[in-house]
Amino acid sequence: MKITFLDAATLGGDISLEPVSRLGELVCWPSSTPEEAMERVSDCDVLIVNKVRVTSELIDAARNLKLICEAATGVNNIDLDYAASKGIPVRNVAGYSTESVVQCTFMHILNLVGHLPYYDGRVKSGQYSAGGMFTDVSLPFFELAGKTIGIVGMGTIGRRVAQVACAFGMNVIYYSTSGTSHCHDYPSVPLERLMAESDIVSVHAPLNDRTSGLIGDRELALMKPHAVIVNMGRGGIVDEAALAEAVDKGAIAGAGLDVYSEEPLNAGNPLSGVRHKERLSLTPHTAWASVEARTRLVEMIAENIGREI
Repeated sequence: MKITFLDAATLGGDISLEPVSRLGELVCWPSSTPEEAMERVSDCDVLIVNKVRVTSELIDAARNLKLICEAATGVNNIDLDYAASKGIPVRNVAGYSTESVVQCTFMHILNLVGHLPYYDGRVKSGQYSAGGMFTDVSLPFFELAGKTIGIVGMGTIGRRVAQVACAFGMNVIYYSTSGTSHCHDYPSVPLERLMAESDIVSVHAPLNDRTSGLIGDRELALMKPHAVIVNMGRGGIVDEAALAEAVDKGAIAGAGLDVYSEEPLNAGNPLSGVRHKERLSLTPHTAWASVEARTRLVEMIAENIGREI
């Protein structure tokens, strides 16, 4: 059995693919253009992709294809209908990155609320040493205890964020992006109320027709001036131009993002032009990618292949 991974570099070079390679002949390509992909799938039985688009043309080019494995949760890069019409199953992985995403969520929140870059700079620059006092409280910060976190999307990750927030002593409210409030552990509220009442807004929703452009000028204008928003879901959920303006004007205290409408972040993105960069906490779509999460991901891909082939 030949297994072809078209964009293996997306998993990094530090994670062993041995759980997959022991199932057959594994051929890994760091990345693949659409033209390269057409050639590389010609004789594979199993196709693994992360972000490579699997079109009907690519499926037709893979004459021996018996299984498509998505090295992620979202499968919007795969023509599911065409694969189904050919009798080719598509298997993704879910739940592998929950703890990683939750940890990164609070990394951004604590960074924004506690002003870590500012105080780190004060010490390393010598300003603290030259100040003459044992402490430096030049940029006030607030406690999370007693504050309200509003979670947009109460799925598996959203629920775990809520649990950790409770450990900090926070109050939790949420907005159901599906329109059905399945979680009864916390109050489900309209989006407008969530934006207005929250000290922290944390986005953990998929990108779909309900969530695309969900948070724009009107919603950001409802937020408290000291509030911050973090987006660990998908970039298209928050209007980046509106967010950049709100951050620069001080309408909100800051924003933390791990996802963007176009990835990698391009130079023309409104966030790249924010003047008050100290109000931004940005990471390059890495919240999913702890060592443990990527290890689990490979193991789950192997399980999917073992079940189907």
